[in-house]
Amino acid sequence: MRIGFGITAWAQGLNRRHLDGIGVYTRNLWRSLEALGCDLQGLRFGNCAQGSLELPPRHTCLRSNFKVQAAFSSVTGRPFFNTGNFESSIDLFHATDHHIPKLRRTPVIGTIMDAIPIAHPEWASSHLRGLKNFAFKRSARWCERIITISEYSKHDIAEHFGIPPERIEAIPLGVDQTFFERASDDHITQTLQKYETRRGSFVFVGTLQPRKNVRRIIEAHRSLPPSIREEHPLLVIGKYGWGDEALRQELSKLRDDGRGLWLQDVPDTDLRPLLQSATALVYPSLYEGFGLPVLEGFASNIPVISSNTTAIPEVAGDAALLVDPASADDIADAMERIAEDASMARSLAQRGFERAKTFTWERCASQTLSVYRKVAS
Repeated sequence: MRIGFGITAWAQGLNRRHLDGIGVYTRNLWRSLEALGCDLQGLRFGNCAQGSLELPPRHTCLRSNFKVQAAFSSVTGRPFFNTGNFESSIDLFHATDHHIPKLRRTPVIGTIMDAIPIAHPEWASSHLRGLKNFAFKRSARWCERIITISEYSKHDIAEHFGIPPERIEAIPLGVDQTFFERASDDHITQTLQKYETRRGSFVFVGTLQPRKNVRRIIEAHRSLPPSIREEHPLLVIGKYGWGDEALRQELSKLRDDGRGLWLQDVPDTDLRPLLQSATALVYPSLYEGFGLPVLEGFASNIPVISSNTTAIPEVAGDAALLVDPASADDIADAMERIAEDASMARSLAQRGFERAKTFTWERCASQTLSVYRKVAS
């Protein structure tokens, strides 16, 4: 079976020098499917001159603009143009990254992480929102199967996209094995010195956008007793996305106020020691289709504070302190408990570490291959 595989988001992330959740999923699924012996052929849209040695050599690049093609197919019902040669080399196509083409004869499987743009348009960019959502829903409906990443997302996609649940498969993500590897004390010390911070921070990791709830994390940290704030500063790791210019300014003042630090550009090689030096990961997101940073915190062997809503409880189980993400008081109470109860913190870290081991990319790839075989047959 010859499998076409969408790598547009992976390529775009490499060009930005930062892979988002979709890029991480695409890269790790490709590598794990290859390890299972799958015959993969990549497809990406956009600037073909922008390449990377990390991209798989076996891929086709189409210069045509994906958004224009998707709008054309959504309105006319006709397939994408200039895909004929690529189609002749594959038996099915997996659009891993929301770039779902309409093909002529080849069955298409689409991965949709969540229904946020449709279910919660207030948490998505307003730029051409109506047109993008229309095209997104249409492209999802021309898939033979939808793969999503949690039972919560499966329910949301069925409801908001109008797709029968029996056409949707929930396959959990994996966690990169590098997060399990312990950084040496010297490596941790050098990394902390590089960013002029120290051990014991409360850490948030993620792109800064309204649903990530960073403003409440800052509010919760500010309400902690002064002795805890001093011993456990706030470390926010992530690029600014959109939606809250006042938050950007407040984050920039963290260092000046002595309350913490905002790091916008942290390579993966530095993220691991920063996490492993933390007191806890604080991730009270308002909505997650999965919540991969929770697993990365677990694998880093630190306690995790996260939300009691959406897909987070599926991922976290009983291994995290789950809080009401709408309550800064709840978030602050969890932070204070972890800071003051070393025994509880160690217990949470151990439970999380063991739970993270059950989420592997090998398992994700094996279940994905089963979907390919269903569609092919």
